[in-house]
Amino acid sequence: MAEEQPMSDYFFPKLEAVEAVAPYRLRTTWSTGEVLEVDVGDILCKFPSLAPILDTEVFARVHIAEWGGCIEWFDTEFGEDNVYAWAKEQAGEVSHEMFGDWMHRNDLSLTTAAEALGISRRMVSYYRTAHKAIPRSIWLACLGWEATRPESNSLPRTLPTAREYAAAHA
Repeated sequence: MAEEQPMSDYFFPKLEAVEAVAPYRLRTTWSTGEVLEVDVGDILCKFPSLAPILDTEVFARVHIAEWGGCIEWFDTEFGEDNVYAWAKEQAGEVSHEMFGDWMHRNDLSLTTAAEALGISRRMVSYYRTAHKAIPRSIWLACLGWEATRPESNSLPRTLPTAREYAAAHA
């Protein structure tokens, strides 16, 4: 059985630059050409161990780690895959983490996710690793599949009622 690769080995967008632009707000520049802002204030407040970063002078010293792959302040770091996902989600887009969570929540492999969505296994892999942006139509298909959970190749003609959905997910 193949050993699972760590996220850093197959996560595509690489962080090229980071700067603090406001308290708890970062501007990130990615190898895809995207410049995304991300607010990390809620995350910093959520964990007591991150409290020192709430100091604006400390926060302003954010930088890319020496070997890349994350942003850091002294000995605390956030992986670039998390930062990218947070930025995409805050911009109202679908992140690779949301897609991966959908697969996990529904116990889907690359193959079964591809079959569920009617796309290639390769595209599922691209979406899961952020090699390709996840189109809104694909995300809506994910949510629709999860709501209906078709058990055969025939597609449902309607969505389940709230009662039917609740019974199916009890």
